[in-house]
This record gives sequence, structure tokens and C-alpha cells, in this order.
Amino acid sequence: MQLILMRHGEAESPIDSSIYSDASRELTTRGQQQATSTVQQLVQRYQPDLFIVSPLIRAQQTRQAFDAYCADIPVITFNGIKPDDKAAPALEWLSQLDAQCIVVVCHMNIVAYMGGLLIGESPRSFELAEARVYKQTVIAQGLSVEQARIMPQLAQ
Repeated sequence: MQLILMRHGEAESPIDSSIYSDASRELTTRGQQQATSTVQQLVQRYQPDLFIVSPLIRAQQTRQAFDAYCADIPVITFNGIKPDDKAAPALEWLSQLDAQCIVVVCHMNIVAYMGGLLIGESPRSFELAEARVYKQTVIAQGLSVEQARIMPQLAQ
């Protein structure tokens, strides 16, 4: 089974956009391009059969980049993968799901902590719109192998 952890693309700054709620921050144009680039690379190599996404707008918009390629895949919005949520309960919840290739779209810091727990190492930061692919028989702490890292490829 594969678990793909993906961080959202670049989001508006609350200072620059006059948004007062972190949950309401939207992707910038660059963030949308980042998400699309990573998604294109992912769907060329993997076949997602379930999406899990944070309820925050920037994660929802990042996940929507998959719609152009696999709009018929089920999507579950999970409240337990917001930036300050704990990684261990999130992984426990994910372990109950029945799918072969799960894509989780969420945020720093939780994405780094989940990745670290999966491979039994310290958390390592994710770049914006970065995806990491983990292979395991079951989702559990320390039982995964990181197979790939996929970064957005944008023209400078």
C-alpha cells in the first residue's frame, strides 16, 4: 500500500490579503501552479484511490488540482490534519482506511511529523506542494519506507 503525504501550495499571507482567519487563506496563483505541477507528476506514477484533505481552504484547493486527472476518486475531509494537530492520532485514523493508494493533503507541521513517524525518524520539513510517497503493508509508526519525493517543477 502507498501513502502519499502532500503539503499545500503557496497560500496568501494574512497580512497581504486582509484575511483574518488562517482557515480562510487561499492559494496564490503560484500556489495553484505548484499544486498542478506536483499533481501532474503524481498521477503519471501513482493511482490514487482515496483522498484525505484538511478542511482548510488552501489544502482543499491543492487537492482540487487532482480533479482534472481523477475526479471520480472519493474525497474525505478530515478535521484531524490541520497545522497544529498531533501526528500520531492522525496516523491511527488513517490506518483504519481501506485503500491501496491514499493521498493526504495537509499542512506543515503535521505533515512533517506524520512523515517522521512513518519512517521512525525525526520530522523533516516539506517544501510547498511537495509530496512524499511511503510504502508499507499497514500504516503504523516506523513501518514505512520513503519511496519518492515529488517537488513542483515551475519555470523560474
